[in-house]
Amino acid sequence: MHTTVLLHEAIDAVFTDPDGIYADGTYGRGGHSRALLARLSPQGRLVAFDKDPQAVQAAATGPDRIDDPRFAIAHASFAQMSEQLDARGITRLAGVLLDLGVSSPQIDDAARGFSFRFDAPLDMRMDTTRGETAADFLARADERQIAEVIRDHGEERFAVQIAKALVARRASGRPVVRTLDLAQVVARAVKTREPGQDPATRTFQALRIFVNAELEELQQGLTVAMQLLVPHGRLAVISFHSLEDRIVKRFIARESTSEPDRRAPFAPPRPTRLKAIARIKPSAAEVQANPRARSAVLRVAERTEVEQ
Repeated sequence: MHTTVLLHEAIDAVFTDPDGIYADGTYGRGGHSRALLARLSPQGRLVAFDKDPQAVQAAATGPDRIDDPRFAIAHASFAQMSEQLDARGITRLAGVLLDLGVSSPQIDDAARGFSFRFDAPLDMRMDTTRGETAADFLARADERQIAEVIRDHGEERFAVQIAKALVARRASGRPVVRTLDLAQVVARAVKTREPGQDPATRTFQALRIFVNAELEELQQGLTVAMQLLVPHGRLAVISFHSLEDRIVKRFIARESTSEPDRRAPFAPPRPTRLKAIARIKPSAAEVQANPRARSAVLRVAERTEVEQ
């Protein structure tokens, strides 16, 4: 079952104009989209995006579909918002909401390969229609590349040991192609772990982020969102781990600061384009009801009146 994290806080943060046009950059199963549509006037519009074809299908068909003339969904990353919106004649937005990371339906669907709780092919792609699977990457990458991905995207201190074990397993003629295989190899390579955390947690996170280019798309998506916002329009981003939150925090801080151009020291400073509004964590009651919310952080910024 999918429970939308920081539902009311996110909608309160991003909503400014009942007649405005909004983007839900990560539709998932539509919790935020439905709540936002409930606030909009008949003139308001919402365009949602999702890389996962199953999420797009759920929005259009089945018991949880959204049948509302004010709503549209695109099978695309939020990094592609500008092109998708331009095709619909939309050039500016009143608000952009991004709910990052993997969704509960993706984790709970064993066939997707996101979780070590199930034995399944090691896929991990959010968009199952394109791209390289996690198994494909582990089959072609050398030890250094694997270690870098696990270290940089999973903040795993045993990345080198895990990479050595994976390459050795591949050299033996039995490459890792299933989730439980990967979990077992990691468990043997990782000697200690934080209490209550499975040894494979960071490695699974790292491979998922890498395969889906999540950090690169986040960087691109934040820039695109800021450029699309009308003055006083809001950007609201929910992150679930430190790598994502660090990118969001630094982006908002950089765009909220007026800095001179070092290449032209006598030119006027670059104007600020965002104003940081809030940093919000889930309540204790929400975390108790939905443990997956415990690491969530909502950051909110507002577009300044300065035109691009």
